[in-house]
Amino acid sequence: MSARARFQAIRSLHMNRVNSVKLSKTILAADCRQQVSQVKSEMQFLNTDLSLSSFTFLKVLHDISGLISPLFQSFRRFRASLASARQHLIIWQGTLKEIGGRFGTSVLSYFLFLKWLLKFNLFSLIVNFCFITIPQIVHAPNISSITGFRGLELLTGVGYFNQTVLFYGGYNGEVIVSKPAYNMQLAYFFTVAAYLVLCGVSLIYSMSRSFQKNFVLETGPVSGGAWRLLCSWDFSVVNAKAIQYNKNNLAIQLKVHTCSCLLHLSLHLLAWLLSLGLALGSGAGIYFLGTDPELAFSFNHDPSDLGAEASTLLLPVVVSLINLIVPLLYSLISKIESYSNPRTKIYISIVRNVILKMSILGILCFYWLNFVPNNISVGCWESFVGQSVYRLLIIDFIFCLLGIFFGEFLRNVIGTMCIQSLGVPEFDIARNVLDLIYAQTLAWIGIYFSPLLPVMQVLKLFIIFYMKKISLSMNCQPPKHTGRAAQIQTVFIALLFFPSFVGALSMVAFTVWSLKPSGQCGPFQGLDTPFHIIFNWTDSLPENHWVGWIFENILRSELFYYLISLIVLVITYFLWQITQGRKQLIKTLREGIVNVSAEIVRTSL
Repeated sequence: MSARARFQAIRSLHMNRVNSVKLSKTILAADCRQQVSQVKSEMQFLNTDLSLSSFTFLKVLHDISGLISPLFQSFRRFRASLASARQHLIIWQGTLKEIGGRFGTSVLSYFLFLKWLLKFNLFSLIVNFCFITIPQIVHAPNISSITGFRGLELLTGVGYFNQTVLFYGGYNGEVIVSKPAYNMQLAYFFTVAAYLVLCGVSLIYSMSRSFQKNFVLETGPVSGGAWRLLCSWDFSVVNAKAIQYNKNNLAIQLKVHTCSCLLHLSLHLLAWLLSLGLALGSGAGIYFLGTDPELAFSFNHDPSDLGAEASTLLLPVVVSLINLIVPLLYSLISKIESYSNPRTKIYISIVRNVILKMSILGILCFYWLNFVPNNISVGCWESFVGQSVYRLLIIDFIFCLLGIFFGEFLRNVIGTMCIQSLGVPEFDIARNVLDLIYAQTLAWIGIYFSPLLPVMQVLKLFIIFYMKKISLSMNCQPPKHTGRAAQIQTVFIALLFFPSFVGALSMVAFTVWSLKPSGQCGPFQGLDTPFHIIFNWTDSLPENHWVGWIFENILRSELFYYLISLIVLVITYFLWQITQGRKQLIKTLREGIVNVSAEIVRTSL
């Protein structure tokens, strides 16, 4: 019977109020106890059921985790193995760590720079081979007549290689019939242009990042004369005779310092005159040797003459000898200057060697662009320039190997066994890096005249890396006096951009914009200039095509380049002002540190 029915039955009974309340309380208490006991039994059953369910759930989770845990461990091991494999795939990773640990970061900077140049040339090789060489070989071979291979072509680049895809003359300007059509003229032009643009952007980005990361504002040395004049007077002296003695002593010191400064200045001036004289003399000798008609184009008159073919190696050998001997003379000249700061000595040596190498390359470029195109005996003058650059690279590589043997190995043998006072030779970072910059400049100059020239540069860098590593381990010691490795690396990147890359880009741009291509060979034969292929291409497009509109209204507009130049100048000025503000802030902070230090010393006394 339910509780409601029980209450209604109690109300139906004829009882007084007190008995009715007592009866209802008794019935209600019994009913509540019954319901509480029922709820407790139900809760106990539920708890038992929940404990069984949770136990089952935990058991299932344990079984699932037992299955998943090995999968997670396998995934972690796979990810760790991928990371390890990625580290092993990075070229020369372990070798570079070993070099940095044994010889320091200054020597390591040379090998990192070499690796960086290798990436440039690998990219160039892949791009040129895929977009220029393969289409030419597969669809439109341009082989007219090839002489037999005699071996000397590996040094000279002529003979057997004349009509191959190694040089400009091995390509033609035909449109390959395919879907879509493949225009070899546009492919040749845009591939070379895109590579040079990407190199320029990469160099600017790397130079700015390196400068931002490694720039350190340095305080210049205090002038000895100013220090003597302003800080050496003893104010505790009050005797007139002693004051006169101090004045005479100070005057003598100032005279001696002035004489020594004049002597050092005259020595520096003499050293610079000798250095510039050597550079000018080297450039003049190369100019007269290159313009000699009996030597310059002798091979073109008789291609079967091995003697004439070998004579083309005379100019590269002379250039390499100059690059080998003149820097040694610069080292002897620097000994008479006696710089007090080793970093200054390194930078002066770098500047002199850059002037020498860039003057040589400038003379060669002037000779190639002014004398070679106008010479009737040169059938394909672009291939002739490519072969000249090829010979310079090959001979420079041979002299580099000879320098490793004679300059480092024999020098080590003499210094350790015969004349022990000489000691073990130091690894000349500046000279070796400048040799890399010189070779890379040649590779950039020759990229238009010899699209596969990066093949030689890649092989050369690979061999030089291992030869230099072996020679460094066996024959050399780290340099005793070097600048900050990071800052020197920034200087090397800046030199690679200017004057190396800018000069090579200027030569290629002048060739494309101003010189008439050969009428007998090459992809641009029959055009006034190679750049006219762009005009022909835009004229062939539909009338309202967006490419033609951009070329006619933007790229050919003087206003566009004026606005670009103005924006670049404004941004440059803005960044220069920020740099000046940071310099002033650093100067103020240093003055504050000095004042606080002086105040602390004053209070401690």
